Amino acid sequence: MTALLFGLLSVTRHDGASAVIRINLLGYRPGSPKVAIWGSLTGQTVATFDLVDEQTNQVIQQLSAGRAFGAYGAFKETYRLDFSAFQRPGRYYLRTADGARSPGFRIGEDVYAGAADFCLRYMRQQRSGYNPFLKDSCHTHDGYTMYGPMPDSTHIDASGGWHDASDYLQYVTTSANATYHLLAAARDFPTAFGDQVQTNGLPGANGQPDVLDEARWGLDWLLKMHPTDTWLFNQLGDDRDHSAMRIPRLDSMYGKGAERPVYFATGQPQGLFKYKNRATGTASTAGKVSSAFALGYQLLRNHKARYVNQAYVDKLRQRAQSAYRLGLAKPGNCQTAPGRAPYFYEEDNYTDDMELATVELLNATEPTGDQANLLRNTALAFAHREPVTPWMLNDTARHYQWYPFVNIGHAELAKQLPAHTRKTVTDFYKSGIELVWQRARKNAFYRGVPFTWCSNNLTTSFATQCFWYRQLTHDDQFMALEQANFDWLFGCNPWGTSFVYGLPANADTPSDPHSAFSHLKNYPIDGGLVDGPVRGSIYGNLIGITLHEPDEYASFQSSVAVYHDDYGDYSTNEPTMDGTASLIYLLAAKQAEKRTTIGKAHSSKKVNRPVDKPVAKPVTDSKSTYFKGAKIRGDTTARRFSLVFTGDEFADGGSTIARTLRKHHVRASFFLTGRFLRNPAFSPLIKRLRQDGHYIGPHSDQHLLYCDWVKRDSLLVSRAQFKADLQANYEVLHHYGQAKSKSNLFLPPYEWYNDSIATWTNAEGIQLVNYTPGTLSHADYTIPTDRNYRSSATILQSIRTYEQQKPAGLNGFILLMHLGTAPARTDKLYSHLDEFLTDFQRKGYQFIRIDEL
Repeated sequence: MTALLFGLLSVTRHDGASAVIRINLLGYRPGSPKVAIWGSLTGQTVATFDLVDEQTNQVIQQLSAGRAFGAYGAFKETYRLDFSAFQRPGRYYLRTADGARSPGFRIGEDVYAGAADFCLRYMRQQRSGYNPFLKDSCHTHDGYTMYGPMPDSTHIDASGGWHDASDYLQYVTTSANATYHLLAAARDFPTAFGDQVQTNGLPGANGQPDVLDEARWGLDWLLKMHPTDTWLFNQLGDDRDHSAMRIPRLDSMYGKGAERPVYFATGQPQGLFKYKNRATGTASTAGKVSSAFALGYQLLRNHKARYVNQAYVDKLRQRAQSAYRLGLAKPGNCQTAPGRAPYFYEEDNYTDDMELATVELLNATEPTGDQANLLRNTALAFAHREPVTPWMLNDTARHYQWYPFVNIGHAELAKQLPAHTRKTVTDFYKSGIELVWQRARKNAFYRGVPFTWCSNNLTTSFATQCFWYRQLTHDDQFMALEQANFDWLFGCNPWGTSFVYGLPANADTPSDPHSAFSHLKNYPIDGGLVDGPVRGSIYGNLIGITLHEPDEYASFQSSVAVYHDDYGDYSTNEPTMDGTASLIYLLAAKQAEKRTTIGKAHSSKKVNRPVDKPVAKPVTDSKSTYFKGAKIRGDTTARRFSLVFTGDEFADGGSTIARTLRKHHVRASFFLTGRFLRNPAFSPLIKRLRQDGHYIGPHSDQHLLYCDWVKRDSLLVSRAQFKADLQANYEVLHHYGQAKSKSNLFLPPYEWYNDSIATWTNAEGIQLVNYTPGTLSHADYTIPTDRNYRSSATILQSIRTYEQQKPAGLNGFILLMHLGTAPARTDKLYSHLDEFLTDFQRKGYQFIRIDEL
């Protein structure tokens, strides 16, 4: 610990230098990638850099600076200074000919030793109830209920747990996630932690790793939040807590003395004042709670009675199962409740939570045979519904919109699956990593994580996902990307600062965080991970931010990202409990990881880039018609055409369409989104369509709009977003037994695309297709209030008119309709399908699948 905390004597300078070198202030393992970033504020360039022994000031090596990466943020030119091949332990610094010099750093196997334990200090300081740092108690009168089945203002015992951040709110969703991360760290890396404190947080060994003591504090409070089989509470307090900075003792701003409100998880929108959340269920909270209890049960069931009694262990198992049932009963997102301000945790996903909960129940209950297979298949079904954590598909997100920021369930499920099925799940991880990589590869920092609120939490989670993927697959190709995200947290960022208070000591770390402990009492908040940089536009639109000191990082601020070490900036410099807990897991992983040596396979050129496997390109045929790269019509000399149906939100016509097609012995083609395929209500229809021999193909996963409606050449998605979304669509098709090789025709969402989309599709070995223009069949989704509304009679007449007036009639036609429409359209085109098929079969037309056209 001493070497870790006091070994770094160099502090980043902000003295107006035109160029700087950013490094990981914690240091580097000998066998890990080692890359610093040189950045120029003036646009100058650099050719080489020196690796210098800090003790003797002798140049050890002069190395090439590599290629220029161009501007990033405030920097007008940047380079990646790669010294990965150098592995000799010692203390060094880097310098360049322009005079730039890095802070000193250490290379050694033990550079991360003690770091995870150090961050546990912040978790103990965040305790509510008895606080071992203050040696005092707070919030002992909590709380009074709201929205529950009991009368409002009923008192329950809700004391304990952790304060969420520098305010003293307490959320079950973040507390359960933090508890799980701590338990997982105790399970996976027990040697990374010492035994310096008791369960109550006070000094003294108790024979257990301190991380397990801290996790138990979380479990104790979660049991109070789920006290019966049918009761589940979601949060304690609300943003009335933000009225003033104070050291936690008794709060009196909630209208009921020292008590705070405890919000029952109803699965419906909540908010006691002007603002309301958009809750749709309880599964997001219930799944996290169930996972924490199930893992807690696994770790504690064999402990000695003096540490935990059997009744407590049995209760963990019971509550893991009851919380899981609540999640199944009310699927959907359980968001936190706002108070007098519009901010709340806007969680919009839950299947990742239920995936993890299912796996941990499987681990905890250890069933065999059919029951084990049922749980595995259920977990796999949840996994298919969210293959990629959605923030990776986007460059922005609302506050905690997709939480946790990493899908833990994929890692735990993969451990349960045989090799051939495991790859499906690990490929979900790979798809997300590749998506971030496509953004990251364009800048020297390898920064592909968006600068949303709590960006450091996302960075930690993404580095953890890379680590899990590497451990599960032994695929090292993303090792440099993983290390870059880890390095970012500890100084290899534009500001040159570690984002963890006090880690490492005597280096540039937060000194004026948004915290009552440090601001009012000058108490250190050791180990707290601050929120991290946000996009300039986000910072500019937040309420109530005022800087109280001159900005020491002013030269490095930009519209790309802003960070302030100032207690007035709650958006970038407030530590969070759940972010710190996730970092504790990552630090423990880095400390405990087996020591390896970088060889040729781990050189920067090999590590950085995903492997692009050659893909067979689709073949065009001379008898078909193409527009902007998409096939829009088949052979016009043959009296046959294809009926195509698309499905996303609605399937009200599914049964009618399937029944009518079967009656007329017609095989059609169905292009379905991932959202459609994941909807359990549509599953029987999809299986019926496959059994009847219809073509089933992709229609995108999330029904993205690829390009502008007016400026068609203007793309609205990146290639990485396109690829990841399409791959997610194929993953869920595979769940239905539909192989990609049998579904290599792709109909774009909104039937709208451009040349770039066609090129990208072609590069994936897939042929883009679209409907044949000339009729109004595709307007069958319109509703009476739409300007472009078309009745079924008008649509059918347009088809008949085209067929009569054009020499080739409907030969080779791709006629598109929709599987369902919004309820506002009562005039359903599919209701006329029987007469339509009868009419055109009498005319001698043959209906064929689109892959036969």
